[in-house]
Amino acid sequence: MRLFRRRAEILSQLSALTTSIGPERIISRDCNDNFGETKAAAETRVGRIVRRLSILGCGFVADLYMRSLKAMPGIGIATVYDHDAARLDRFCAYWGVRAAGSLGEFLASAPAGGVVLNLTNPGAHYALNRACLEAGHHVYSEKPLAMDMAEAVVLHGLARQKGLLLVSAPCSVLGEAAQTLGHALRRGIAGTPRAIYAELDDGFVPQAAYDKWMTESGAPWPAGDEFRVGCTLEHAGYYLGWLIGWFGSVRTVVAASAETVPDKLGQGPMAPDLSVATLFFDNGPVTRLTCSVVAPHDHSIRIVGDKGVLSCKAAWDNAAKVRFAKRVTIRRRLMEHPFPRRYRLDQPTHPKVRRWGAAAMNFMLGPAEMLDALEHNRPCRLTDDFALHMTEVTLAIQNAGETSGARTMTTRCDPLDPMPWAT
Repeated sequence: MRLFRRRAEILSQLSALTTSIGPERIISRDCNDNFGETKAAAETRVGRIVRRLSILGCGFVADLYMRSLKAMPGIGIATVYDHDAARLDRFCAYWGVRAAGSLGEFLASAPAGGVVLNLTNPGAHYALNRACLEAGHHVYSEKPLAMDMAEAVVLHGLARQKGLLLVSAPCSVLGEAAQTLGHALRRGIAGTPRAIYAELDDGFVPQAAYDKWMTESGAPWPAGDEFRVGCTLEHAGYYLGWLIGWFGSVRTVVAASAETVPDKLGQGPMAPDLSVATLFFDNGPVTRLTCSVVAPHDHSIRIVGDKGVLSCKAAWDNAAKVRFAKRVTIRRRLMEHPFPRRYRLDQPTHPKVRRWGAAAMNFMLGPAEMLDALEHNRPCRLTDDFALHMTEVTLAIQNAGETSGARTMTTRCDPLDPMPWAT
């Protein structure tokens, strides 16, 4: 009996080896051991073709994508490139993936019809996104598409001209928490939404021990670049994506932004470390969105409706609980119920990843959606209009300063279709 149980355990472990992360080896969904099985053998055994991504940039965020990849069956990495040779070598050695020797080699070796993940620093996004599109590749770009709106418009037009997908992170709008809130909104659980308060405050980061923040492959948190780019461009998309995904276009942005903590690490000029925006949607409630790296940590969102308040406390956790507090009157006092009930979806959602640092997000939900749309010849939920509009709104908040006043948005996009398990 013991022999049979052991054989069953081995077969169970082998059946979990469904994710390829390199041209020659696959990685288990449950551990980091490379087993040396050829790609062809793995594809034959699991009965599916492994879909291939290519990664451009091996910095801090790239490890977050690789960690998420372990949870996504049937997706592998074809090739990787970074202009920093030492960083590229460390990354490829740790994850067992193949390196390209140059950008030209990378663009030439990326699978035709595949997706390139641009995980480079924001300042390089425009040039590299453009190079990938001109080479005929679909692009999934870390936020923002570009640091300048005119450049983002060029990318949007180029993608349309070539018939290519152009998608921007973050993809948490496809995650369970965002989709659960969207489902509750569509069902009218809180009644008509009248106002939304969304917070993306990360604590007093300039005093944090960020010099000790390092990924498993050895990439340090890029503090200087983070402070130069700013928390709004880096983080606003986590809730902007949810909001635009639910309600569609923002009509007007009224915002203010400022650098409140001078003399941060790195060479300036530094971006604002605090922004507060009021968003007016074409078809949605007035929303206040706050981003900072100075205020106490708060990643909550509250949707105030006629019947009560829907809420979620963790934007960076795909499995964060969604709650509804019904509005009641007790002894002439109007209040939200002190014990909110949890609102859940009825069916399984998507693969989850373990918490690492402040986040428990599956960064591969967006690339997986692109690959699935391409494979089944259907529209991708994450559209180029969505990416361009989110870029415009984010830049309007980031660049608001003290006196810019109301800004009318020039781009538009439709709400996103819900995931099949959230309809």
